[in-house]
Amino acid sequence: VMNGFSTEEDSHDAPPAPPFFGQSCCLIEDGERCGRAAGNASLKMQKVSSMHITNQKLSFDIFTVRHLYICDFHKNFIQSVRNKRKRKTSDDGGESPDHDVEVPEVDLFQLQVNTLRRYKRHYKIQTRPGLNKAQLAETVSRHFRNIPVNEKETLTYFIYMVKSSKSRLDQKSDGIKPVE
Repeated sequence: VMNGFSTEEDSHDAPPAPPFFGQSCCLIEDGERCGRAAGNASLKMQKVSSMHITNQKLSFDIFTVRHLYICDFHKNFIQSVRNKRKRKTSDDGGESPDHDVEVPEVDLFQLQVNTLRRYKRHYKIQTRPGLNKAQLAETVSRHFRNIPVNEKETLTYFIYMVKSSKSRLDQKSDGIKPVE
């Protein structure tokens, strides 16, 4: 069991039978039943009862569905919500209210797959082969958030460069005199 999901590899709890062809996701989103095909991920009953995703307008269809299988979209969505909560609680340390400062998020899901791969290659990030765009973006954003930045030095340098009307490109061409 990983993040409350069962896979076919779980053999210790007598997992439910795999989804039948044509079964749809057992979740209701914004009051409408999800029409996506059910994948191999299934929710454990204890996870269904303790699902804290009501603010995301998701619920379990207990009246018409006799299985707990969900689509890959909702599986990834629920995992990302859980990961965000884990990060918030671990980042906060749970000790001081000083950590409630909002850190701006960079949405790397908007980047193209080639750009994400280039970033991964540049920083030599180890991943398993064959990641899809969502997995790659999650890995890259996790790395991006953990890059140490000396904010004071960076801001000071930025302000200096703006005031002196220079950029790094200007620095490279300083030694070369333009042809008149």
